[in-house]
Amino acid sequence: MAGKKNCDTCKNYVYDENYHGYVCLANMDEDDVYRTRSFRDCPYYQSDDDYRIVRKQM
Repeated sequence: MAGKKNCDTCKNYVYDENYHGYVCLANMDEDDVYRTRSFRDCPYYQSDDDYRIVRKQM
């Protein structure tokens, strides 16, 4: 499972009150969406782990 990303842990995956659900804020075209769903490795993934930097400092 190394190298695979999960949308639930991405900063771009946020709750939208208008849609009453989670949406991706990354500006992707149709080809990007197809590649992301096929390989589960999004080029726009950003970790939502705020403590990642702190763990590196220890």
